[in-house]
Amino acid sequence: MSPLLLPKLLCTCIIVFFYASSAYAQTSDFENTLNYIEKNQPKQYNTIDSVLKPFERDSLKMKRLLEFSKASNYYEGACFALNALGITHRNFSNYDQSIRLHQKAKAYAEKAESDELKIISLNMLGVAYRRMDVVKPALDYHTEALKTAYAIINPSKEIKHSIAVSQNSIGNIYLALKQYDFAIIQFNKSLKIEKEGDNKLGLAINYHNIGYAEEAKGNLSVALSNYEKSLEYNNAINSEIGRVICNNSIGGIYLKQKRYKDAKPIINEALEMALHLDDQFYITDSYLNLGQLELEMNQLTSAEKHLKKALNIATSYNLKSSVAESSKLLSEVNQKNENYKAALAYYEQAVEIENTILTEQNLQYVNDIAIEYENENKNNQIKALALENEAVRLRLERNKKILLYTSLLLVVLGIALFILNRTKALKRDKHILTLEQDMLRSQMNPHFIFNSLNSIKLYIINNDKTNAVYYLNKFSKLIRKILMASQEKETSLSDELETMKLYMNIENIRFSNEIDFNITVDPSINMEVTKIPSLVLQPFLENSLWHGLSSKAENKKIDLKVSKKSPNFITVEIIDNGIGRIASRKINDQKKLKRNSVGIDITKARLANFSEAFENSYSLEIEDLYENDKPCGTKITLQIPTTKLRPKMHSLATRSL
Repeated sequence: MSPLLLPKLLCTCIIVFFYASSAYAQTSDFENTLNYIEKNQPKQYNTIDSVLKPFERDSLKMKRLLEFSKASNYYEGACFALNALGITHRNFSNYDQSIRLHQKAKAYAEKAESDELKIISLNMLGVAYRRMDVVKPALDYHTEALKTAYAIINPSKEIKHSIAVSQNSIGNIYLALKQYDFAIIQFNKSLKIEKEGDNKLGLAINYHNIGYAEEAKGNLSVALSNYEKSLEYNNAINSEIGRVICNNSIGGIYLKQKRYKDAKPIINEALEMALHLDDQFYITDSYLNLGQLELEMNQLTSAEKHLKKALNIATSYNLKSSVAESSKLLSEVNQKNENYKAALAYYEQAVEIENTILTEQNLQYVNDIAIEYENENKNNQIKALALENEAVRLRLERNKKILLYTSLLLVVLGIALFILNRTKALKRDKHILTLEQDMLRSQMNPHFIFNSLNSIKLYIINNDKTNAVYYLNKFSKLIRKILMASQEKETSLSDELETMKLYMNIENIRFSNEIDFNITVDPSINMEVTKIPSLVLQPFLENSLWHGLSSKAENKKIDLKVSKKSPNFITVEIIDNGIGRIASRKINDQKKLKRNSVGIDITKARLANFSEAFENSYSLEIEDLYENDKPCGTKITLQIPTTKLRPKMHSLATRSL
């Protein structure tokens, strides 16, 4: 053996021995930790985290912990292991697998009945979706985490930290919605909690996010100051990923300030670190920054090369925002190269993706405000079913009597049949008249009239003439419309919606005008030509008010939407965010005087009668909305037919839904 090779061989042996000894020592420590967990099975998160934290980034050990926890029914350990594995997959941009693991972790947290672990799992799910720019579920999970955390009377340190994580993530949602001032408010709330807990990682994240929002507002010097604060905290905790993020952001500020010489080394350093960490999300960011720098310096060949790398990675990992940004920059590169066809194609791709993201985000933002918590309609559905059962029982008794009488009158069968048919026709006419009378009594409810006048009287007593006259005019218009509608079987959609506005205005007095009532109509619907049964929507609105919103403390909302999803129907959707039918039923059962929702049964009968003149029958669906198995609202979907029967094909045109 050569004398020169001997020192190298000796050095290699020492290194191998060192790592083998280190690995053995770590394995031995982990075995001791497993023995401790098997013996004690700690329940509190801070205890679990303190013993398992040294191993949480070691996927093999976390898989071992998972199998051990499953075998011993130690749900807390299984949850911790699944969340740790989910974070590992997220850091390697394997978002789908990360989400699956966090969902399993949430299920184990629920089995363990641990609010701490459930909140952590919800936040981890939200972060994974947010990294993918899939905003709707991200906001859902972070909102649920916040609601769960705020419901705890004496929150632990970990729960307070989870609140900070949720607020930070919701701030990021506001960033995506370009609502930068709202985002900064959320980041400052999170920052306050992190300062109280002296959590340097949380401080680093929030200062960086505030810098991002300020940069978007054009305050570059303020943004740079926040990025530098974030970098200081990341250096203090030796966070490589934090340094990558801050270097990319600081490099971006230098780009906007046209400080290209300052930008180049810091962007290259960020790219080198991101490649070392193998985090595709931040590798994409680094290539984007480098490509933009080279574009500004007119180095078009290398700019195109790096931007295409960014686009390929972003496309592979479904990073929508990065796909849009890289496409925009590639459009500029091709435009400078006078390749206008490619420039247009890249630009159209960027616009299409941005429009998709913003549409999904705004939809979720509106839904999250409209659907706050609870589901109101279960109680009403149970009552409606009870009423239908009672009606069936009465009809069965009546049919028994009819059968008895017809069996006694077999001799005069022809006369009996004539009388029976005549009787049915009379009953039908009487039933229609009764329905109209019941409908009028329902709308002219003496309690409603008395309470409405009493509310107006209070304005008069308080010398509030403006409101008194305003609501008196509304009340008189409503009564006039109800009386006019009671004389007609059907009315125009325009008149019906106007009547419902008046009704809600009057009822809203008794709710101190707390109810946010909105009507949305599809522009393609001709409201003057479209006919529906008169006053058919009032019972549904009344149920939403008195069974759902009357017992709710705040944020009361009803949305009435009219659309045309089929050429043969108009669809009316009434969505409220009341307390839920189960909760409403409990409250109603405790009352001495109970409100009976008979208006719905009357309305069904009227709709059935109305539908006889049309090709299709009406349909009514009462949907209980849930958010993570908790009631969070009620949606009534009513389809009213619009295509009338053809006179020559009367027998063939009728069909039931």
